[in-house]
Amino acid sequence: MTTAYDPSQWSELFVATAGASAALAGLVFVAVSINIERILQFEGLPERALETVLLLLSVLLVSIIGLIPGQGHVALGVELLVEGLAFGLIVAVLLSRGMSRETTQRSWRFSRMAVGALGTLPLVIGGASVLAASGGGLYWVVFGIVGAIVGGVSNAWVLLVEILR
Repeated sequence: MTTAYDPSQWSELFVATAGASAALAGLVFVAVSINIERILQFEGLPERALETVLLLLSVLLVSIIGLIPGQGHVALGVELLVEGLAFGLIVAVLLSRGMSRETTQRSWRFSRMAVGALGTLPLVIGGASVLAASGGGLYWVVFGIVGAIVGGVSNAWVLLVEILR
């Protein structure tokens, strides 16, 4: 089996991303709790705060799934696919609840949807690819991990800095 479909080859990456995403999620959780009154004043920001934590939590769960010893590519692919679909659905619901068409510019809506998609869609593709043992495998998952972390950090910036301007 090639590296793209063998989770044992990725254990160091999964350990690193588990630690990093857990730390970031914890920091965002604390930061949101400090600014909760201000966040609750803006339409859509509570949903964005939850989306931020969920994006980082998805990285943590993907990393834990990738560290399960002795599992083959079929089990890993199914687990990643289910996790990616579940988080993708939740993020999509949060996005739809947090954006009103009347008050939101099209470019802003697109950028918000892109953040959610970059953090979840590659996980779904990666899970399906690992399951099929074809098409890039865990490299897609890495793309999803990076997308979720970048999306989570960019959302955190809005929640921590931009709301105070």
